[in-house]
Amino acid sequence: MAVSLSTLVEEADRYLGSARVQDYCPNGLQVEGRPQVRRIVSGVTASQALLDAAVDADADLILVHHGYFWKGENPCITGMKQRRLKTLLKHDISLLAYHLPLDQHPEVGNNVQLARQLEITVEGPLDPDNGRVVGLVGSLSEPVTPRDFAHRVQSALGREPLLIEGAAMIRRVGWCTGGGQGYIDQAVLAGVDLYLSGEASEQTFHSARENDISFIAAGHHATERYGVQALGDYLARRFALEHLFIDCPNPI
Repeated sequence: MAVSLSTLVEEADRYLGSARVQDYCPNGLQVEGRPQVRRIVSGVTASQALLDAAVDADADLILVHHGYFWKGENPCITGMKQRRLKTLLKHDISLLAYHLPLDQHPEVGNNVQLARQLEITVEGPLDPDNGRVVGLVGSLSEPVTPRDFAHRVQSALGREPLLIEGAAMIRRVGWCTGGGQGYIDQAVLAGVDLYLSGEASEQTFHSARENDISFIAAGHHATERYGVQALGDYLARRFALEHLFIDCPNPI
């Protein structure tokens, strides 16, 4: 089966509500390729490694969370950017990218999908008064120690996380995938026992220690592998397409 590129993009935009989201990059179709789509390759970031793998997989469209054209970046098409765009254009492959719309979606979003991986029951937003904070809070079926929860994270994500261990057992968890470590203050106000994000900053250690909560940095890439897979699966089911997720390892 095949679907027109325009129809697929329209459905992805509608499903994610991307037009309603203020972001740091354009969401949706970033590079236009062939007009018909039969095979989607998804990945976290539109790196050269993913592009090359998609070419080998005979993809018509690449679906990612981290695409191109970020605010504040050099707009010149040189160096790494030229090589990436040349690969897409040479092989007539489209690039479809969703950043914040994919973080916050209630069904295929990165944060909801991570909760499923870690067996957390979602209770609501991390900061109900600030819609730009895309993190969530939730609960565990039974309390565990910080180290036991860190082992759960390692088992689910396949990499050892950084753990700052607090004194309390873990019952309520706050989290924001990717670079959401700055929301630890909102997590403290939400009354969680542990806050999890992809990355950590120098001050994150002090915030966790002085507020006596546990903190886990589980990896930016590792925490954001699941939303794009779920979106790719949704589009594949919707239009009877082939979908292949390709994980290009990244220790960050």
